[in-house]
Amino acid sequence: MESQKQREGFGSRLGFILVSAGCAIGIGNVWRFPTVTGQCGGGIFVLFYLLFLVLMGLPVLTMELAVGRAGRGAARAAYKTLEPEGSKWHIHGWFCMAGCTLLMMYYTTVSGWMLDYFVRFLTGSFDGLNAEQASSVFGEMLANPAEMVFWMAVITVAGFIVCGRGLQGGLEKVGKWMMSALLVLILVLVVHSFTLPGAGEGLAFYLLPDAGRAAEQGLGNVITAAMNQSFFTLSLGIGAIEIFGSYMDRRFTLPGEAARICVLDTFVAICAGLIIFPACFSFGIAPDAGPSLIFITLPNVFTNMAGGRLWGTLFFLFMTFASFSTVIAVFENLIACACENFGWDRRRACVIGMTALVLLGLPCALGYSVWSFIQPLGAGSTVLDFEDFLVSNNLLPLGSLVYLLFCTSKYGWGFKNFMKEANTGEGLKFPKWARFYVSYILPVIVLVIFFMGYWSFFH
Repeated sequence: MESQKQREGFGSRLGFILVSAGCAIGIGNVWRFPTVTGQCGGGIFVLFYLLFLVLMGLPVLTMELAVGRAGRGAARAAYKTLEPEGSKWHIHGWFCMAGCTLLMMYYTTVSGWMLDYFVRFLTGSFDGLNAEQASSVFGEMLANPAEMVFWMAVITVAGFIVCGRGLQGGLEKVGKWMMSALLVLILVLVVHSFTLPGAGEGLAFYLLPDAGRAAEQGLGNVITAAMNQSFFTLSLGIGAIEIFGSYMDRRFTLPGEAARICVLDTFVAICAGLIIFPACFSFGIAPDAGPSLIFITLPNVFTNMAGGRLWGTLFFLFMTFASFSTVIAVFENLIACACENFGWDRRRACVIGMTALVLLGLPCALGYSVWSFIQPLGAGSTVLDFEDFLVSNNLLPLGSLVYLLFCTSKYGWGFKNFMKEANTGEGLKFPKWARFYVSYILPVIVLVIFFMGYWSFFH
C-alpha cells in the first residue's frame, strides 16, 4: 500500500488541470449539450447552465477534490483518514469503485466507436457514400460483434498501458499532450465551421437567446435541462476526480482549481456546438441529440462537405481524445483503489484491471448483436442503457450527496475542516456565507435531480 511519503504527485499545475478537465470532458459535452442548447432557447439555456454550474457543479467538485487532497488517497482510503472514529463513511468508497467500474464497462465501448469512426474517415471508408449509405454504417458497426469487441479491447488495453507508466510518466504526460491536441483540434474545427455557407444562421440558432423556443419547451423544462447538464457534465459522485485531489500539492486553493476545470469543460461543450450547428445548417440537416448526432447526422454532413474526409477525420480524432481522456482518468482511480484496498502494486493492478474490464465490457459490446436479447429496462433497451442508468441516475447523484453531507455534517468531516482544506493556498476562496446553502439547500437540489431522473426515465 502506498504511504503518504511514497505517493506520487502531478509534475505541474497544468498537468493536474488538463488531466482533471479531461476526466470531466466527455461525449456528453458533444452529443448532448449543443442539441439541448438549441432546443431550449440558445443563450437562455446557456445562462441557466452557467448559473447552475456555479451553484451546483463547482461546490461539489471542490468538495470531492478536498476529500482527495486532505485524505491523500482514493475514495475509501481518504474517507477512512478523515472520518470520525467508528463511522462508516468509507463504505461509500466501495460504491465509488463500483461506479467507476460500471462506467468503464460501457464507456470503453462508446470510446471504441469514436476510434472506429476515426479510422474509417482516415482510410476513406465514407468516400462516395450517399446519405442513406452513410447513415447505415452505424447500425452495421453495432451489429458486428467482432468489430465492437475489438475496438473496446483496443481502448481498454491502451488505457491501462498509459496508466501503467505511472502518474507523471503516463497519465500526466499523455493527458497533457492529448488535451492540448484536443483544444487545438476543436479550434481548427470551429474556424472551419465559421467559413461554411449559412454558418451565421446556425450560430444564431445556437447562441442567441430565443424566448419563443424556450417557451415551447416550457421554462420549467429549460431550467431542469440546464440543472441536469450542469450537474452531470463533471461526472461527480464516484471519486473519478477525487483521486486527482490526492495527487495535488497545497499551493493553490481548491475552488480556484475547480473553477478552471469547469471553464475548460464548458469551453469544449460550447465549442462543440460552434462546430455542429453551422455545419448542420449549412447542409440543411437537423442536429439530433445522442449517438445519432455523432454517428449518423455528422457523417452525413462530412460526406457532403468539400474536404469532408479530412474534417471527418479531425472531428473523430477530437472525439477519440475527449472520450479516451475520460477513460485513462477513471482507470487511474481504479488502479489507485486496487493498490490501496488490496495492497497490489501498479503493474499488478493494471494487468488484473485490464483483463477484468475487457471481460466486463463484453455485455455492452455484444449487447447490440449476439446478446441483443438482453433488454434489462424493457423492450428495445440495451445493456448500455442499463449500465448508464445505474451510473447516471443513481451512483452520480447519490454519491454527490454523500460527498456533500460528509463535508458539511458534524457527523462527517465537517464544514470547518473542509473550509480549511479548500482555502489552503493562493487563489479563489470558498465563501463562509455559503455554509447554509451547501449544508441544507444543495442536498435538497441533488435529491430533486435524483427523483426527477427516475421520473423522466420511466415516464
